[in-house]
Amino acid sequence: MTTDIIEINNFIVLIEQSNSDKTIVQTCAIDGDAVGFAFYSSGEVELEIKHQNQTKIVTNTNGAAISFFGNSKVEFSHKIGPNRPLQSVSIFSKLNKLHTLPKEEQEIFSDFLPELLAPNTDFVEGPRFYMTPDMQKAVNKIMTTKYKGNTRRMFLKSQVNELLSHFFAFLASDKKENMSNEDKGKLFKAKEIMENNISSPPSLNELSKLIGLNNNKLKKNFKELFGVPVFKYLQEERLKKAYEMLSNTDDSVQEVAWYVGYDSLSSFSNAFQNKFGVRPNEIKRQFLSNKS
Repeated sequence: MTTDIIEINNFIVLIEQSNSDKTIVQTCAIDGDAVGFAFYSSGEVELEIKHQNQTKIVTNTNGAAISFFGNSKVEFSHKIGPNRPLQSVSIFSKLNKLHTLPKEEQEIFSDFLPELLAPNTDFVEGPRFYMTPDMQKAVNKIMTTKYKGNTRRMFLKSQVNELLSHFFAFLASDKKENMSNEDKGKLFKAKEIMENNISSPPSLNELSKLIGLNNNKLKKNFKELFGVPVFKYLQEERLKKAYEMLSNTDDSVQEVAWYVGYDSLSSFSNAFQNKFGVRPNEIKRQFLSNKS
């Protein structure tokens, strides 16, 4: 379990990643009165919230964006399922620090989250919904950035602001969602199945049966929810995994290509260059050079 805690202006940002083969339970508490946001881009997490002799359990967090008020009397517990890679970003701000935000930003919080700014109990749940494609992209950029030091802080500051902007823009939107939460949950399950089976993913027919949606609905709604077609998403995940393996393992370029599902080395190399602007053997040479 990796937890990165960064203070950015008025916000405390927690970036969490885990890919354990065992169930992990992580407990934390809030120091004082705070408004929080949590964005779960992947992972099977059961969130348990204890306050005033009450226990609230939130499941199906994969892809969820949640908001809440909590204080030091509230205990949060993450139960993270094994072999289900977790990626989440949590953003907290003390209530008294919200008053130091620029006036227009204070108005956004008061307009859309009034129940969290004037809580009547130790824990108050705010809006909760599935992330939009823009939110997912912002979280992904936070999780995958290679920047370090002050450059990283500058980058994360921009991404936190972007993520919160997308959150409030969604609340401000007048459009009605045509997709049910049940169908969204199935689509996030489809996304998870592909991520866990990069080398040999199911066919579209097999995937639709696994999640309980027909082919047409799967194709149409997947693109609407995630912003790309089903197998375009799979290709993106394959290439990201390939970049990670080339940068961090001794596997050869050919072995990496096979692992992420490419039979043709030239096809893999061309797709990799189109996405990252470099050939995979250049990334491998850089890794081996740094290692020596």
